[in-house]
Amino acid sequence: MNVILVISDTMRRDNLGCYGAPPWAANFKGGLDHIHTPHLDRFAEQCTVFDNAYISSFPTIPTRHDILTGRHTWTFKPWSALDPDTITLQETLNDAGVLTGLVADTLPPFQSGMNYQRGFQTWELIRGQESDPWKASPKDVTFPCDPSKLRNPDGAVTQFLRNVSHLNSEEDYFPAQTFREAARWLESNHTRDPFFLYIDTFDPHEPWYPPRHYTDLYDPGYDGDEVIFPRYDHCNYLTKAELNHCRALYAGEVTLVDHWFGHLLNRAESLDLLKNTAIIFIGDHGFYLGEHGYIGKTLLTPQYQQMLPLYPEVARIPFLIYTPDGHGGRHAKAYAQPVDLMPTICDLLNVQIPETVQSSSLKPVVEGTARTRKKRDFVICSPTISHPDLDAPHPTTRSSIYESDWLLVFGPQVHRIRDTETTRMVDSILRRVRALEKGPITPKLYHLPSDPDCKRNVMRANRDVASELHAKYVAFLETAGVPERHLQFFREL
Repeated sequence: MNVILVISDTMRRDNLGCYGAPPWAANFKGGLDHIHTPHLDRFAEQCTVFDNAYISSFPTIPTRHDILTGRHTWTFKPWSALDPDTITLQETLNDAGVLTGLVADTLPPFQSGMNYQRGFQTWELIRGQESDPWKASPKDVTFPCDPSKLRNPDGAVTQFLRNVSHLNSEEDYFPAQTFREAARWLESNHTRDPFFLYIDTFDPHEPWYPPRHYTDLYDPGYDGDEVIFPRYDHCNYLTKAELNHCRALYAGEVTLVDHWFGHLLNRAESLDLLKNTAIIFIGDHGFYLGEHGYIGKTLLTPQYQQMLPLYPEVARIPFLIYTPDGHGGRHAKAYAQPVDLMPTICDLLNVQIPETVQSSSLKPVVEGTARTRKKRDFVICSPTISHPDLDAPHPTTRSSIYESDWLLVFGPQVHRIRDTETTRMVDSILRRVRALEKGPITPKLYHLPSDPDCKRNVMRANRDVASELHAKYVAFLETAGVPERHLQFFREL
């Protein structure tokens, strides 16, 4: 058995046809009421589709740490470099005689100093995404909209526009480069089984810059401001047309990723790899595109950051596993998270799972030998709440605890807000953590079947449910070894 893992950054679950469609797709002008993902839809028909897949640690770098270590990063480590003594998936597989390869255009985990490529026998980083200091010209760039609507216009956006100024055709775009390079890796190494190939594509993460014909599928004829890298904020600074076009840009990115993922699938099929290779496709988190009044995944200013609750639009992710043994074509109800990938991949490759791993393999679920939800009866999605350099967790740093019909949003009960915490989360820029929203920051409980959009806090009427979820959360923190100097802030509901 070989394994190919594909991570698509900021890929919303509801943008894949096997999961339905986002409500706002009905507003597209191009006649489509869904996102066009024919290759992923065809792939899903051969897969185990996890209907209850959620993020674990949030966002980009903590998620990669989860995936490559099998550990719940949010309980002990912030957005930071891979530690030298950490046991990783790639090095575990190397020791077992598995060829390991990485092809990525996602900058944050693999930029200088982060070192998440450590241990891969081969690795290729496609340059130019986001703020990658790749191109120095042209010196002056033209913003596609009022720069006040953009996040870090003079930094990340300016650099990105320089990086993409040389694009001549679709083959030059980042998903095309990444999946074509991955296909070439397969061509060169497909006979060297067993192998593990990890592909990390940054799209559909912003800046949104798909070829125009993809955006025109959803918003043809638009000639207004193109807010390709929106300021993470309440979305009321955008007009209705601008917000709809942001959604069209995002959808165009999704369809671009789908097309080049299809190129990879076609190459795997032509190399006869589908008979002995497992293929896994996941997203690392979603993105608010107007839901709850936000655009982005946190609130950001140049100096400050505030975490937002991890509602379903961000917390639920696509999670598809293809295996060549005929177990595909079905939906699994078991909970699944990125932290489960290391033991699952080891299991698929018949490699012993390291004792440091805190999660368990999904292979029994794929094979139909595990009982649906009984593998795990709740999941926690969270930014980092504890690490050695943290004084006290900030009350805006909230976890989302999902169990069956319920969501509890719960953060540290710090009675006097202190803004001493700092973070590099999202873009590696150091900011202080501060409450940027007005109003009290209190726990919230939502009943998902009757309120899927999480608009009604029913904590007061369902205190017993909240108490049960809170008790499970605290027990998990205790098991994970969160030190009492931080745990004390989470013990009371």
